Amino acid sequence: MADVKWIKLATNIFDNRKIRQIETLPDGTAVIVVWLKLLCLAGSINDSGMVYFTKEIPYTEQMMAAQFNMPLSTVQLAIRTFEQFGMIETEDNILHIANWEKYQSADRLSEIREYNRLAQQKSRAKRKALLPVNDKSMTSQCCHDTDIEEDKEKEEERDKIDYKGITALYNSICVSFPAVKTLSDQRKKAIRARFKSYTIDDFKTLFEKAEASDFLKGNNNTNWSATFDWLIKDANMAKVLDGNYDNKQRKIGANGIALTSEKSDLDGVF
Repeated sequence: MADVKWIKLATNIFDNRKIRQIETLPDGTAVIVVWLKLLCLAGSINDSGMVYFTKEIPYTEQMMAAQFNMPLSTVQLAIRTFEQFGMIETEDNILHIANWEKYQSADRLSEIREYNRLAQQKSRAKRKALLPVNDKSMTSQCCHDTDIEEDKEKEEERDKIDYKGITALYNSICVSFPAVKTLSDQRKKAIRARFKSYTIDDFKTLFEKAEASDFLKGNNNTNWSATFDWLIKDANMAKVLDGNYDNKQRKIGANGIALTSEKSDLDGVF
């Protein structure tokens, strides 16, 4: 896999309320350094924000202290703080950076996947070129095997969906909506179904439109607001992307009175 050489950090990171709270802690500055080193480590591992030594060996606090060249007590305080503030999650003893999409753009990850695909394609072409020209049976068999391998990779690529990446993208953009904390089989099924018609960019646009929509955030007669599960339903996703829930631009008449208004009820929402 192509290496990730950078992570995204907002210039106002130190205005973040969680970072400000951490700064007030004993060794707060050192804890923030641990956070930055943890982000860099997750970027170097390049696996959707997961942090591990190998997939079979998770990082222990002692290993992190050695990796970061920092006191064990500081690393332990940092990990407890990050868990308390919801900045990291742990699954099967593997640490995962919450909202990883904030630090690594989806566009860049797509570029990396495309780079890997092209690299594999070149490698297959090189192996094919090294075969003896006069060995037709071997060449034919190799071409057949290559075709099967390519078809298999295409199927795997279609099935390889970054479910955590989608929910992390939602959590980072749709801050006015309930956060997604678990990935049920039903949610994975819905995401997989939408990927038959939509791309990661469409999901990003969906979440941005939802976050910008006053109506979907509860500014309606019943205070109803959308959820992740509602947004990724086929019909709902299409309507949001079509702009059905964009904020209406009020037209002002000559007398200064609004001529149009926002949606007044939930007709057609479900």
